[in-house]
Amino acid sequence: MRDRQSLGRLVSTVFAVLGGLAVVKELRTPRRRRRWHGTILGVPYDFRRPTFKRARSRLWNPRDKRLFTPRTFGVGWDVNFARLLRR
Repeated sequence: MRDRQSLGRLVSTVFAVLGGLAVVKELRTPRRRRRWHGTILGVPYDFRRPTFKRARSRLWNPRDKRLFTPRTFGVGWDVNFARLLRR
């Protein structure tokens, strides 16, 4: 049980650090070129205001072959449930 908690804290810390690095990356980019979405160390991030269209395309998109899609908001991945149910 304790190992599971430690692993959870480690994962949370890693994603918090990646989120911080992504914000720093965006703030170091000239204002006109900031997009607030991209990747940091291979992990996707998206800090734009979430929209229903974007959330749906990432959480339920039968045409997308990926099981894991970039997060609708934040750092990491979402699950494409349409793809999951196909399996």
